[in-house]
Amino acid sequence: MKIAYFDCFSGISGDMILGALIDLGLDPKTLIKHLSKLKLSGYEIEVFKEQRGPITGTRVNIKVDEEEQPPRSSDQIGELIGKSKLPDQVKKNSLAVLKRLATVEGNLHQQPPEHVHFHEVGAVDSIVDMVGACIGLHVLGIGQVVSSPLPLGRGFVQCQHGMLPLPAPATLALLESVPVYDSGQERELVTPTGAAILTTVCSEYGGFPTMSIEKVGYGVGQHPESHPPNLLRLVLGQATMAVIKERLLLFETSIDDMNPELYGHLMERLLDAGALDVNVLPAQMKKNRPGQLLRVLVSEGLRDTVLQILFDETTSLGVRIQEVDRYSLPRRTIHVQTSYGQLPVKVATNPQGGFTVAPEYDGCQRAALRHKVPLRLVYEEAMYRARERLSKEDTE
Repeated sequence: MKIAYFDCFSGISGDMILGALIDLGLDPKTLIKHLSKLKLSGYEIEVFKEQRGPITGTRVNIKVDEEEQPPRSSDQIGELIGKSKLPDQVKKNSLAVLKRLATVEGNLHQQPPEHVHFHEVGAVDSIVDMVGACIGLHVLGIGQVVSSPLPLGRGFVQCQHGMLPLPAPATLALLESVPVYDSGQERELVTPTGAAILTTVCSEYGGFPTMSIEKVGYGVGQHPESHPPNLLRLVLGQATMAVIKERLLLFETSIDDMNPELYGHLMERLLDAGALDVNVLPAQMKKNRPGQLLRVLVSEGLRDTVLQILFDETTSLGVRIQEVDRYSLPRRTIHVQTSYGQLPVKVATNPQGGFTVAPEYDGCQRAALRHKVPLRLVYEEAMYRARERLSKEDTE
């Protein structure tokens, strides 16, 4: 599995992420081709090499035609992404980044996330940065993102709403539970867009992960005279361990006074918000009352979102949160051709080098209903075809 390590020694921004991905091997033509599926006009992407100190990297500049850009709410941007013909994983990640940024901005301005309006010109920059980053991670086949702790700057920045202190309020909100440190520099080092992208796709923060380094890319920032040089270093490598380690958050709350019919809706909301796992277990409560133990596993960046859902949708008056390490097998999704059509199958690689194969339930269910056959038959053929393909790949 490929791992990307974001070495943010001089901060991070959307354009620096795009530059680093291109420097790492993302073809600009491929990026532009995918972005064209958004049906977003009035902008142009410039890509060129530029030096910062002794290091040369890739600079990305997005030129926007101010007259062609209407104001867009986060809801409208989400619709733009959702209706595009981008790969499903790119759309899913892009919408997650957008939702994270809109939620933070909405909280700051006391309005619903879907009503948040991005700056008429800057919105285009943000859309291209967010979706472009997700395209790059997808095209390069990156399965896990790890980041260094983030440096924060001091001073003030001028924005649409006036003068703001650094780090910007949105940036600080996005970086909750993320390790940061004071850089001592009088400028903006981490932008809201950069923070939104990184905290959505990153699974772990710290030093270099255990991996075999394959390539290094540098994304060039907008400050030519800064020290250290204004660069984002992106290190691409192959995982050398057979398992993936992630630092996650485990939410727990005990409930004994909630209508059981509400749990289905609650679980759907949590999973739609990005929860990795949701369990409802029987529990013995105070005063010998039977109840339920609700457990939710999420990435660190979803702390506030999940808390809001739990307090909105349950009768709980308190939630316990603890950091946990999750070890999981590297996995990928392949598509196999069957007599019921093309079906997705999840493939995990175990420590001994073998495979664990599991057809995707939703795809098999749709095929079974469409062809009016038992789900078991579709599932068994998808399993057989997947093992057949993997055996062939293993012998080639």
